[in-house]
Amino acid sequence: MAYKSICTFITAQDQAGPLLAAAQTIAARHEAHLEVCCLGIDTTQSVGFYAGAPAVIYQSVFDEAQERAEALATLARDTLRPASLRWSVDTAVLTLGGVSAHVGIKARFSDLVVLPHPYGDGTGPQNEIITEAALFEGNCPVLIPPPPGTALPDFRKIVLAWNQSDEALAAARAALPLLVDADLVNLLVVDPPSHGLERSDPGGLLAQLLVRHGCQVDISVVAKTLPHISDILHRHAKEQAADLLVIGAYSHSRLRQAILGGTTRNLLQNSDMAVFLAR
Repeated sequence: MAYKSICTFITAQDQAGPLLAAAQTIAARHEAHLEVCCLGIDTTQSVGFYAGAPAVIYQSVFDEAQERAEALATLARDTLRPASLRWSVDTAVLTLGGVSAHVGIKARFSDLVVLPHPYGDGTGPQNEIITEAALFEGNCPVLIPPPPGTALPDFRKIVLAWNQSDEALAAARAALPLLVDADLVNLLVVDPPSHGLERSDPGGLLAQLLVRHGCQVDISVVAKTLPHISDILHRHAKEQAADLLVIGAYSHSRLRQAILGGTTRNLLQNSDMAVFLAR
């Protein structure tokens, strides 16, 4: 069991090197085809030009975006040319409003999308849009490597957050190629409900499923001792010396997440480790 079609999206020169290195490593591990999409994004039209602006203005902005995309593509080809794996590079010029549709169709026909952290220094609105588009429009799992400067780990120990939700189960299924290869999968259950279906054995049924696939599994049941679930997940993964944290993404609507935040957003904003997301 492996990922055979892996995709990544590059929008900025400073992200390209670390992201390509991580995507290339993951593709090599799974003997997968790596598709690199280099995007030139026109963010000016999200604000809008005045009505009747000369066509030369639109053409100038388009040309600049095209140049950025081509420069990224050249960098990607130069980086991947020595690699012993199958790869392809393409370019697209998009307005900010057109990003979701383009990313969605690419992600829909991929097994895994590798993306940089969508929040933090050097990121823009396109990073969050791409991450959500891969998950929602593409219905594809997303792997976010550790921040630049941190080597991509081998994912020998993985913490899988479990709360009985559809999203958590989808994440467990989508991450199976990684879970099967790991030395240990630690199921983390935070403050399980006393009257839930799994009240007598939190995580037991999922553990059984994973064991039948050949995973080595243990279960940690912890109390909610911090205000945010994301903080508990991150702290526990660090205490376990985990290489990867697997979570079900956006169990609430994107509108609610955008207004109030949520476990997924909070985790991505503060995490300094690799995170696997699916829904």
